[in-house]
Order: sequence, then structure tokens, then C-alpha cells
Amino acid sequence: MSSTTSSSGSSPDVPDAPAGNISAAASGIEMKVVAPSPGSSGARPVRTAGTKARAYPAYLAGKLGGAVVSLFAVLVTSFFLFRIIPGDPVKAMTRGMPTSAEQLATLRRQFGLDLPLWRQFTDYCAGALTGDLGMSYQFRAPVGELIAQKLPATLLLTGVAVVIYSALGLWLGTRSAWRHGGLGDRLSTGVALTLWSVPSFWLGLLLIITFSVGIGPVPGMFPTGGMESGGTSGLPYVLDVAHHMVLPVLTLVAVGYAQTLLVMRSSLLDEMGGDYLTTARAKGLRDDDVRRRHAVPNALLPTVTMVFINLGHVAAGSILVETVFSWPGLGGLFYQALSVPDLPLVQGLFVVFAGAMILMNLLADLLYPLLDPRVGR
Repeated sequence: MSSTTSSSGSSPDVPDAPAGNISAAASGIEMKVVAPSPGSSGARPVRTAGTKARAYPAYLAGKLGGAVVSLFAVLVTSFFLFRIIPGDPVKAMTRGMPTSAEQLATLRRQFGLDLPLWRQFTDYCAGALTGDLGMSYQFRAPVGELIAQKLPATLLLTGVAVVIYSALGLWLGTRSAWRHGGLGDRLSTGVALTLWSVPSFWLGLLLIITFSVGIGPVPGMFPTGGMESGGTSGLPYVLDVAHHMVLPVLTLVAVGYAQTLLVMRSSLLDEMGGDYLTTARAKGLRDDDVRRRHAVPNALLPTVTMVFINLGHVAAGSILVETVFSWPGLGGLFYQALSVPDLPLVQGLFVVFAGAMILMNLLADLLYPLLDPRVGR
């Protein structure tokens, strides 16, 4: 079968195609390529490299703006929340001492308690933004210095506990989900739910009674409280501190690992029905490789949030656990400040605790696009 083609390149048997049409001269079939109008529903936006490059800075700016707004909300909350605590700080500081009305008025003027509430708030915000958290009523020392003195003890205790129970929760959560329904899954999940429902201070008291005081055939093996016995240095000092840390760390780990385990287990169970895991197995990958290289990385996003929230708790420590074990950290300091109430110290600690949480949440948000490129696009 032959066809004659004109000099213009079109077949004489096929009419000239209008603009936007492509004519197939050899087959006599006309194919139309119609571009949808910009306002039609068929038009789909095309993501270019420039669009993706602009998406992450916008995502970053939004998260930073949210963190700034959250920090301002913390400043407002910390100021007005603790103003409703009953009690007069000046009278609490002078309790048991003969003090005249003029002396009380002088103390109120010295600490700025005689100023209008709006003036106290503006002075507080201005000082907090410059790093000046005020002067402690109780200790007559700058709040920043008191926090700096107690922070290392809290970071040591809760930092060790967070690392242990995050790793333990991730490992047990992965194992439970991958073999869900088995005896190990039921046992680990049941123990985790039981410990998660136990108040930390109650568990700490039980551990003190059992392993510090001794009960029945179990002798007292660990100190009842404190961070050190004193009179040691070097390696004996390190061992002494580690000996004092056993029970409070065990309390924090027992209560804290369950949340990470349950989140990781639930997230991995959602991923296990994915077609990509079936494809990976069809390629001949071993079951351990499928879990480690494919399922677990895709299940990490919710768990990453949980891990960073736990890291935020490192600065806050655990007020109840530190109080029960007389640990000289920020938790015990916060409890002492509430008993007065020492408003500058309470407010400063609240800002530090909340600021640490905001910072860790921000870091988690910035890490998401590295784990999943779809985030922030």
C-alpha cells in the first residue's frame, strides 16, 4: 500500500490538521493533543526543582514562627498561672521572724511586688528575653545561677534514663509488632501497659522499701536518696554516683519505656500491610532485612516525635522522682520553689522546662524531611 505525500508533508487523503492536532499520514489516524486550559479541572500543577527548593524554606519558616509563638505563650502562661497560687511570698520568707509592716512594704518594693500587674508582666518579659530570669525570693540569688547549678544533676539522671528507655522501647516495640499476636508480644505489651499506669512516685517508694530499706529476704542494697555519699573523688566518686542512680533510673525507665514501645508497635503494624514489603520479599530479601531496611525506617516518624519529646523532658527531669529520691536536680528545686511560692524561681524553671520541649519539637519537625522527603514539599 502506497501513499503520495505532498511537498508540505501532509497526505492528500487526509485533510490538513488544525493547530494542536497531529495527523498520522501513514495510518490515516488523527491523534489530538488537547492542552487543558489553566482554569480547567484537568490541569495539574507540575512540581519543578525550583518549587521543591522553595518549599523547604517556607516549611522551615512556618515551624520557626510556630516555635516563637509557643515561646511567647509560655511566657504569658508562666507569669499569670503562678500568680493564682495562694500565699504571700514576702510573709512566707519572713515566717518565724518578727517583721514590722514597714519592713514588709520595703521587701515588696525591693522585689517589685508593689508595682501594677501589667508593669510586673512587661518587666518580666523584658528580663526573660535578655536572659535575666529575676532574683529568687527564697535563696536571694539569681534564678539563672540556681538553674545552672542544679541542671547537671538533672541531665545526668534523666538523660541516662531517656537513652535507656527510648532504645528499649524501640527494640521491644519492633519485635512485638513483627511477631504480633505471639506470646512475646502479649507479654511485653501487658507488662508495658501495667507499668505505664503506675504512678512514678509510688513505684519509687516501693523500690526504696524493697531495695533500700530491705524487706523479708531481700537486704537493703542501695541508698535511700541523694546523689553521693561524700568524701570520695575520682573513680570511687563515679561509682558512688552510679550506685545512687540505680533506683531513680530504674523508676524512670520502668514508667517511661512503655510509651515508646506502644507507639513504635502501632506504627510498625500500620506499615506491615504495605505492598512494598511484599515486593521486597519477592526480590528474595531475608525477613530481617525487610524489617530493618524497609519497614522500620517508614515507621519511625511517630516514634521520632516521641523520642524528641522524651529528650525535652531531660531538662525538666521528673519532679516527683527527684523529690522521692532527694535527687539534687531541677525537679527538687521546682518543688522547693512551689512551697514558698518563690515566683521568679517557679517562673524561670517553667520557662526552661517548656522551652526545652519547644526546642525538641522544632528539631523533630526539621528532621522529618530527612526521614521522609514528602514532608515539607
